[in-house]
Amino acid sequence: MNSINFLAKLLDGVAVKWLPLGEAGEFIRGNGLQKKDFTETGVPAIHYGQIYTYYGLSTTKTKSFVSPELAKQLQKVDNGDVVITNTSENLEDVGKALVYLGEHQAVTGGHASIFKPGQCISGKYFAYFTQTEAFACEKRKYAKGTKVIDVSAKDMAKILIRIPCPENPKKSLEIQNEIVRILDTFTELTTELTTELTARKKQYNFYRDQLLSFEGTEVAWKTMGEVGEVRMCKRIFKDQTSDVGDVPFYKIGTFGKDPNAFISRELFEEYRGKYSYPQKGEVLISASGTIGRAVIFDGQDAYFQDSNIIWIENDERKVLNKYLFYFYQVADWNPSDGGVIQRLYNDNLKKVSIPIPYPSDPDKSLAEQARVVAILDKFDTLTNSISEGLPREIGLRKKQYEHYRDLLFSFPKSKEVNA
Repeated sequence: MNSINFLAKLLDGVAVKWLPLGEAGEFIRGNGLQKKDFTETGVPAIHYGQIYTYYGLSTTKTKSFVSPELAKQLQKVDNGDVVITNTSENLEDVGKALVYLGEHQAVTGGHASIFKPGQCISGKYFAYFTQTEAFACEKRKYAKGTKVIDVSAKDMAKILIRIPCPENPKKSLEIQNEIVRILDTFTELTTELTTELTARKKQYNFYRDQLLSFEGTEVAWKTMGEVGEVRMCKRIFKDQTSDVGDVPFYKIGTFGKDPNAFISRELFEEYRGKYSYPQKGEVLISASGTIGRAVIFDGQDAYFQDSNIIWIENDERKVLNKYLFYFYQVADWNPSDGGVIQRLYNDNLKKVSIPIPYPSDPDKSLAEQARVVAILDKFDTLTNSISEGLPREIGLRKKQYEHYRDLLFSFPKSKEVNA
């Protein structure tokens, strides 16, 4: 699609003007709604946190309610209005928009604003605009705060949006609705693929659980302490790390993600030579936070936070590393509750039971483990791989959607703003 020709045909000669959102519609800040106020039934209520957690771009029903008495004190959300978040710990979550299409009037709270579209703007057009880089740049200009970031309703109203021929609302909405229709098509395609992926994951989980139950197979349940020794890296102190460096240091918060701390090459070589260090292929697991989250060590130079990231040093002549990886997805960890955060202590891990097929015949046992791994690898590729299967297709569709979304909002910016 040629962006210039397509937009020219879509606009059909009409002028595009940049308007402050406050001139295209009205912003009303929500008020006085707390988590404790929600009920199972009553008046529909939109909680700001749910906008970027549970909803898509639009909804006909809310997931929360408040009492009719409280609703009288709150700001009202009508059909076609857009609820947009003002406050979050992450700037990315500020400005998330939800078009309300419910049959009954709803309410919202103080960390969100209601955008009531005027005659020259569609609520869904505005909601799609909030996903663009142009909107992101605008909201960054007005963001205040560090720990908690806020873009007020007053400042939201200053953000500029491209409106085709705002002086002709009927024509303007026709153009906007065509843009919305195109973007809805891409969104629906992604939704269908995501639904299919969810079904595949359920299927994968079913077969994984069946395979690891070993019904009708000779099996012995052994403790992880019998399988191998619990290992962890030598403790690294904060003053031994830096924001940049030679070797990534993974903490529980960055485990399996991008590192945000590093240690020197000298310290790494010293500790790797003196203390426990994983072998390539061994399975690292989280012992706090998300208990049992597993990552297969790829052998690249890296160091791991002691006691929070641990592994079983097992003999692959008895139990395959990849078999352990899949078992960790279904293991009953039984962590300790001794503090605010649950922990998987060494003694807890040693007591975890794992099924070993054909324990009296090592060769047959390894062959059966390998068969289970091969089957689960295929399902894993379909459901989790970023280079194959449905996730790759979903990623491509999202990139395609973002391309056309940005294209459809890339009207040339005039020097003057319509007043």
